[in-house]
Amino acid sequence: MTSAPAIGFECRPSRLLRRALIAVAAVAVLAVALSGLALWLKLPLGLAAALATWRSVRRLAAVPVAAAGWSAETDWTLRLIDHKDVPATLASFRVFGDFVLLRLQTVEHGVQVLLLAPDNSDADIRRRLRMRLATMQPDGAVPQL
Repeated sequence: MTSAPAIGFECRPSRLLRRALIAVAAVAVLAVALSGLALWLKLPLGLAAALATWRSVRRLAAVPVAAAGWSAETDWTLRLIDHKDVPATLASFRVFGDFVLLRLQTVEHGVQVLLLAPDNSDADIRRRLRMRLATMQPDGAVPQL
């Protein structure tokens, strides 16, 4: 049997996640506005929710990773926006239905979190990633097939 082929994909911020964050923030601000708190408490709480959301949305848009690749072994490579290739290791991952969340550790840039969602990645790439991640051993090594 041959080993698993390399997987490469481009990384774009998820518009779906950004919209969900804004919707949750709107509900939080509405809940504060409709609460029985005094006005002098409502204003800073609503402003804090709005600023936290704004900061999160900006952080999502400022990811320096343009593409990622997983070799046939366990080696990860991140292509940054400035076209520099950086080696990385898979710190952790989660699979939520069609969503794949990857935490990749680099020496120079720390932890980079990549969310592959239906609106920013190909369904076949996510399927291949889910299948390959499911075969990983607890120590992070991919078993040889």
